[in-house]
Amino acid sequence: MRTAFTFAILLFFFFASAQHNPYPQQYYRHPLNIKMELVSNFGELRTNHWHMGLDIRTQQRENLPVYAAADGYIAQVSVSPGGFGRAIYINHPNGQTTLYAHLNNFEPKLHQWVIDQQYAQQSWAIRLDLPPSLFPVKKGDLIAYSGNTGGSQGPHVHFEIRDTETTKCLNPLLFGFPIPDGVPPSLTRLALYDRNKNVYAQTPQLLALSKPGANYTLASGSTLKVGSNRVSFALGAVDRFTGVANPNGIYSARIEMDGVLQSQFILDSIDYNETRYMNAHIDYRYKAVGGPYLQHLSRMPGDTTRVYTRTPTDGVLELNDTDVHDVVITVQDAAFNTSRLTFKVQYNEAQAKAYTPAEEQLVPLEVNVFERDGFELYTTEYTVYDTVNITYKEALSAAAASPLYTFASHTIPVHDSVTVRIKVDNVTPEDRNKIIIRNVAGTRTTVTKGDWNDGWVTAKFRQFGTFQAFVDKTPPVINAPGSGSVIDLSRASRIVFTPTDNFKELKNFRAELDGQWLLFTNDKGRSHIYRFDKYFTPGTHTLTVSVEDEAGNITTRSWQVRR
Repeated sequence: MRTAFTFAILLFFFFASAQHNPYPQQYYRHPLNIKMELVSNFGELRTNHWHMGLDIRTQQRENLPVYAAADGYIAQVSVSPGGFGRAIYINHPNGQTTLYAHLNNFEPKLHQWVIDQQYAQQSWAIRLDLPPSLFPVKKGDLIAYSGNTGGSQGPHVHFEIRDTETTKCLNPLLFGFPIPDGVPPSLTRLALYDRNKNVYAQTPQLLALSKPGANYTLASGSTLKVGSNRVSFALGAVDRFTGVANPNGIYSARIEMDGVLQSQFILDSIDYNETRYMNAHIDYRYKAVGGPYLQHLSRMPGDTTRVYTRTPTDGVLELNDTDVHDVVITVQDAAFNTSRLTFKVQYNEAQAKAYTPAEEQLVPLEVNVFERDGFELYTTEYTVYDTVNITYKEALSAAAASPLYTFASHTIPVHDSVTVRIKVDNVTPEDRNKIIIRNVAGTRTTVTKGDWNDGWVTAKFRQFGTFQAFVDKTPPVINAPGSGSVIDLSRASRIVFTPTDNFKELKNFRAELDGQWLLFTNDKGRSHIYRFDKYFTPGTHTLTVSVEDEAGNITTRSWQVRR
């Protein structure tokens, strides 16, 4: 009785905490001068991460003015081919930082200052820390123009609010932005798991939902009979804003059995060091084979984040009798609109099925070692989220420096990197520094240069799948910017290079004009583009381009060009 009372108190505490909003309201303004509408919200599910801010619509346009959300100073600027593209970080006196990403250009003075720094460091990709006195801003000051740079798939502004000291991202929807939301989350499906085996060794049983009244229930009836005495659930759920059709992520969900909290997650603050744990939060395998997102209502054993509330069961329901138990699942959005799913669950031993675990397994929170004659793989204690049944095979290949090794399935997520060692025979000393390992996981291919040591090549990867070593002595290919002994660029506004490589991995690109570095952009990691500036004066010059691939092969070409 005392235990039940204690958990009832905890349940009340966690429910109250989920609805308590500790953040100041209206401290920040909308960073654009148009109606605030969202493409994506905080906590939306993405590949290998939660979405850590708001994606604000720009009416499918670029180059809209972007304004400082509050007083402060520009503390950091970054430019990169992926990720945030061009981004600005503003520190505010309240101890928080706002981020504005996927920008086309910065405001003119800042834009020129960044270009000067890129030329000084001879690098287009750059991250710059600024002192408070260099670019102070007031709330509403112009700081940039919206765009589609970096990992963006369409014009928008990505906006974040962070705790400056910890860099933890805070849910901006808790800060009172003018986004009407009177719509509760929609619950689309429930998934059942037998937790006497790991989640990757099973396909969940999908349960359809209906909503005959105020609450959701199971379409098949109010009582769910299960063949396991240890079960957990995952939920398909989306949220929408008032008058907006596109689906967004939910804010929180919790599961109770017989009035006792079993598990709860709240997406109010997440650190970028934690965001890859989204792969533990979802049924990664089910999504990888083409299924929809399912969010676990239980914490995986290898999940070390604070996204989930820790409880004695961590969301695995222990059915130690054949009684009928009441289950309530409560889902909220950031405006605390609420949806509930209620049903009953009962253990039925007649439905139980035997399960024999694999002889070799990877275990969460332990260092795992797998060794064969020509292949070895090592994990850290934080590599896997749940127990993983090891599958392994090798196939001979005449076109490579090693057999093709298949380890586990690419549908099983990897958190920390795995270290792979492959034995390579009959390689000349001069070829040892040209060995790469290619890892293929479904549609994702990663190529990494290996470290040679006494006949073994070592590299690290963040996915399972196939691994194979190659000797790569083929240099990249660079296209010419035009034709003729002296290439006439007098009518051009830019120069474009799209180098290619046999393994499709380029490590470095460098262009010089008469020996002086030129600023070529490389948005989204595609073509390298130079737009004429003051460093390319009229006349005839020597343009030299050098490209290096992952194996260290370098191609250098020069042309006479005239502007």
